Amino acid sequence: MPIKVDYVVRETTSNLGRNISITLASVLTVAVSLALVGGSLMLRTGIENATARWQGGIEFVVYLNTTATPEQIDSVGQALQESPEVASVKFFDQQASYEEFKRLFADSPEMVDSVRPEDLPPSYRVEPVNKDADSVESLANSFRDRAGVKNVILASKTIQLIQDLSSALTLGIFVVAAVLLGAAGMLILNTIRMAMFARRREIEVMKLVGATNWFIRVPFMLEGLVQGLLGALVAIISLAIFKPFFEGWLPKANEIPLVSGFTVSGASLFGIYALLGVVGALVGTIGAGVAVSRFLDV
Repeated sequence: MPIKVDYVVRETTSNLGRNISITLASVLTVAVSLALVGGSLMLRTGIENATARWQGGIEFVVYLNTTATPEQIDSVGQALQESPEVASVKFFDQQASYEEFKRLFADSPEMVDSVRPEDLPPSYRVEPVNKDADSVESLANSFRDRAGVKNVILASKTIQLIQDLSSALTLGIFVVAAVLLGAAGMLILNTIRMAMFARRREIEVMKLVGATNWFIRVPFMLEGLVQGLLGALVAIISLAIFKPFFEGWLPKANEIPLVSGFTVSGASLFGIYALLGVVGALVGTIGAGVAVSRFLDV
C-alpha cells in the first residue's frame, strides 16, 4: 500500500495533538538535555580557544613592547634560544598575533576592525626543560627586566587547573545529559505507544485490508522525529540567547590574561547546533521506532 504525504501529515499532526501534555514533556526533556550538551561543548570550545597559546607544553609567554626595536626583539630571542633551561621557543610577530586575534574573535567583527596588527605586541612562547612551577617562575622572572619586554605571563598550574576543571565539568554535564536523553527517549516511546493503543482498532482494520507495517509505522516515527527536532530547536534557541550573556559575564582579558580569548566561533557554533539537531532527530526517531516495533510485533 503506497504511503501518501497528506496521510502522513494528517496522522502525525493528529497524534501530536492527541497527547499534548506528554508531547510537551518529551520536547522539554529533549530540549533541556540537548541544551546541557550544547552548553558543555561551547564551554569546552571556549576553553580550548582561550588556552590555545598554552598548548604544546608552553609554560610562559614573553610579551614585548609594540615599540621594541628589532635589536631588542632579537636579543630576547637569542637569550631564550641559548638558555639551557629552554626546550623550545616560538616567536609570534605582530602579524601572526593579529591572525590569531582574528581567528579567536571571528564572531566580533567590530572588535577585529578596531584592532590593527601594530596594536598587538609580538611575543615569545616558551617551553622550559623543567616544568616544575618554581623553576618555570624563576626562568620567566629572569626575562622580565630585559630591554623591550613588556610583561611575562606564566601558565604555571593555572591553565592545567582550568583545563582539568573544564574536562570534569564536561564529563559531568554529559552524564546528566545522557540520563535526560534516555528519559526523553522513554517519554517519546510511551507517547507513541499511547497513541497507537488509542488507535489499536483502526490499526487492526488497516492491517486486515492489506496495510503494511511501514504504512502504519511512518506517521508515528515522524511524530517522534518532530518531537526530537522541536526539542533540539528549543535547545538551540536557548543557547543562542544565553551565549552573549555568558560572554558578557566572563572576566575581561586585562583582568585574567591567562585565558584571554575565550570565545566560540561561528563555525564551531554551527557544528554544535547541527550536532544537537542530529541527536534530537535520532532520539525521537529511535524512541518512536522501538515503540512502534514492539506494538506491531504483539
